[in-house]
Amino acid sequence: QVELVESGGGLVQAGGSLRLSCVASGFSFSINVMSWYRQAPGNQRELVASITSGGSTNYADSVKGRFTISRDNAKNTVYLQMNSLKPEDTAVYYCHALRPISYVYYWGQGTQVTVSS
Repeated sequence: QVELVESGGGLVQAGGSLRLSCVASGFSFSINVMSWYRQAPGNQRELVASITSGGSTNYADSVKGRFTISRDNAKNTVYLQMNSLKPEDTAVYYCHALRPISYVYYWGQGTQVTVSS
């Protein structure tokens, strides 16, 4: 059974930090491209950051220099370190796994991040 379980969300003041974690099970974590997406009320879901099996990363322009994605294949876990948070970062953050070639993908259930001004 495939599962992506996010944690680490919460309420933080502007300028603060949070670290999101996503623990995966039920599939070959190490070969997947892992990503974080977010969706604010009334907005489309958007890509925040991604990391390949080889460790290459990609970030949305809005979070470059503030967020860092990383992965620990031994723990089947992907992280999103979020610093200098802004109210516009408020959203539900989702973990996403994409298997290359087959393009099979999975979503987590999401974790709420709220940044107060």
